[in-house]
Amino acid sequence: MTQYQIVGIGNAIVDVIAQCDDHFLARMAIDKGVMQLIETERAEFLYENMTGGRQMPGGSVANTVAGIGALGLSTAFIGRVSDDALGQYYAEAMRASGTDFVNPPRAGDLPTSRSMIFVTPDGERSMNTYLGISTDLDEADVPQSVAGGAQILFLEGYLYDKPKGKAAFEAAARAARAGGGRAGITLSDPFCVERHRADFRALLGRLDFVIGNEHEWRALYQTDDLGAALEQAARESGLIVCTRSGHDVVIVEGEESVSVPVARVDPVDTTGAGDQFAAGFLYGLATGKPLAVAGRMGCIAAAEVIGHYGARPEADVAALFAAQGLLEG
Repeated sequence: MTQYQIVGIGNAIVDVIAQCDDHFLARMAIDKGVMQLIETERAEFLYENMTGGRQMPGGSVANTVAGIGALGLSTAFIGRVSDDALGQYYAEAMRASGTDFVNPPRAGDLPTSRSMIFVTPDGERSMNTYLGISTDLDEADVPQSVAGGAQILFLEGYLYDKPKGKAAFEAAARAARAGGGRAGITLSDPFCVERHRADFRALLGRLDFVIGNEHEWRALYQTDDLGAALEQAARESGLIVCTRSGHDVVIVEGEESVSVPVARVDPVDTTGAGDQFAAGFLYGLATGKPLAVAGRMGCIAAAEVIGHYGARPEADVAALFAAQGLLEG
């Protein structure tokens, strides 16, 4: 059985990031600050109108796993790409970043997924995502030897959008837990939560941890009272994490409740903040750190990534942890 400290399963998406102003967003009819799913024609139109775009492998859980790999843990990512130029690029770029891309590109009619991300001067990112082949992921893409050998398996909520992805997700979680590992999920976004609320509520009792932001937790419990939502979540799940856009992070496991302060940072680009918070937090979890320390690691990783363009760290995040004394003991 293949052993990895962290294995992620999610949408394999090539990110193309470009700077623009609010006038450009209005001219292109792009809703500011949100993620929109788009079809092929719209994707081609926006791509043609991008200037100075930077290309990099992306996808929420893929970004998290790559961040953890950069911290020195053994990592693998499972996602479907097409056997086209972007798919080949994605697979090679993940391997080059230190994360094994364990399932090869697949032949098929759908192209590799891509997300066009427009960043305005205030740091807000407006994401237009064409899902392409990534949502066709199924159980054949998930080597049970990899899932079953994971110390921590991290799953992307978007996979629930298709029955095949849902089945692959649940089979992988069962394999990980049967092998003695822990399995958890990121709630992905409030609209994803609304689409799959019943499934996600049921998952809370079957997974070991759940990570979401305040909007996702409120959507899950259909309430504006975040405290009430988190109290109920804590009763239903083993470990819950709630990020709150620059405010204290809340982490609850059993009787332990931790509030982790967040240092205010003027963002250059908020792309990947949640993904890299998860990277720092899961790194702490995998290395046996207390919840408060793991939460601080998540906050440091998130602060690093919003200080530059792109969803993956550029600085040595381990050195940032060390400077705060978080790697001692």
